[in-house]
Amino acid sequence: MFSVKTYPNVEVLSAAAAELFAEKAYQAVEKQGCFHVVLAGGETPRLMYELLAAPPYCHTIPWEKVHVYWGDERCVPADNNGSNQLMVRQSLLDHVAIPPANIHPIIYEGSPSIAAAEYEKLLQATFGVKTPKFDLVFLGLGDDGHTASLFPGTDVLSIQERWVSPVYVAAQKLHRVTLTAPLINEASTIVFLAAGSTKAHVIQAVIEGPKDSTRLPAQLIQPVHGELYWLLDHEAAALLTIEAKYL
Repeated sequence: MFSVKTYPNVEVLSAAAAELFAEKAYQAVEKQGCFHVVLAGGETPRLMYELLAAPPYCHTIPWEKVHVYWGDERCVPADNNGSNQLMVRQSLLDHVAIPPANIHPIIYEGSPSIAAAEYEKLLQATFGVKTPKFDLVFLGLGDDGHTASLFPGTDVLSIQERWVSPVYVAAQKLHRVTLTAPLINEASTIVFLAAGSTKAHVIQAVIEGPKDSTRLPAQLIQPVHGELYWLLDHEAAALLTIEAKYL
């Protein structure tokens, strides 16, 4: 299933995303006893995390059965302000009763390749030899069409067999570690969150434009068996056709 949903502003969008998080958590815990969710960095999801950290969600979500992962991470120390892990901890995880053992950050200690290999080993230990199937994956969208750390023109875009990969983003002079597109696409539910007028052109290009995943890596995200949501505020969705807005 593919769906584009639009909201008046980022506050309403974030509330809808928090409710979707809670709904999927309840469903997964009832079905299988645990909930595996991949979280995104960036500013857009921050308000959603803050809502989840407050009543009613901080009390009603079965946090003891929630397992948290990251879609990507900058190769910086965990306490660096650029760390996706740090942002999620400060806005959400430090405020809910989730066991520390259920928090699975991408740990960088000097080598992007080692960090990627260790995260893949962690996923293997958790999910077994079969490809992990996350219950829910949140993704952002960069102005250049990247998502997670799948950046335009990088070698990681062509990887099929690996679950996790290092990537060097030359424009940022920064090493990163990212989940690969094939792994993300195995998820039961994938959600893009985007807000603001600066995202309008790239959203229109990714959703309605010609397919060119080398230039617009977000186009690689096509669930194998799951559902895909685009949750957008009205400014971000401004250039989409009426038909796309209400799929």
